[in-house]
Amino acid sequence: MIFSFRAALIAAATLTLAAGVGATAPGVAGEAEKTPVQALNEAAAEQVPTMADSLAALEADDAAAIPVDAVETTETARHASLADAVAAQDMVADDAELNCLAIGVYYESKGEPLEGQLAVAEVILNRARSGRFPASVCGVLTQRGQFSFVRGGRLPQPPAGARAWKTALAVAQVARADAWDSRVSDALFFHARYVSPGWRRARVGSVGNHIFYR
Repeated sequence: MIFSFRAALIAAATLTLAAGVGATAPGVAGEAEKTPVQALNEAAAEQVPTMADSLAALEADDAAAIPVDAVETTETARHASLADAVAAQDMVADDAELNCLAIGVYYESKGEPLEGQLAVAEVILNRARSGRFPASVCGVLTQRGQFSFVRGGRLPQPPAGARAWKTALAVAQVARADAWDSRVSDALFFHARYVSPGWRRARVGSVGNHIFYR
């Protein structure tokens, strides 16, 4: 009876030791005890990037998406004022359309403030783009009965050295590049304050000595 009790104790101790070794041994036993959910969670934890990794990846993507020259162009295109935008132009009529636009600005508004000159340039450009007038700036200006400074369908050429002409050239460049907007940037018509044509058009506003309409 005593022998049988001792044998049972020894057998129980042996089984307990074997179970402890199996539970702590690496390899097959340890993997076999993991549930499928635990295995998936551990794999996902190993693959999730840190916050620093995510931010670094985003910054790398942003840098690749925006070319350096595009950033520089955006920065250099900004002007603190219309006067700065005008001063930044090269004041050279490098094509016929720009020359015509500057002629229109010069003869219609050379005595106006810069915004008034820009507003006149915008009217000329808006007409050329509208589909309701000739499709070119030169055509808009030479259209019969539209601009009083035009004689016989010909545009007079301002004196090349005149300061007002150089300003008109710069304003024309600003308008064509859309580098600055006036308060009446969607206008199609204008007239001097001292006349009253009785137009039934929507008034956009006034700048200097001109009143502008759509």
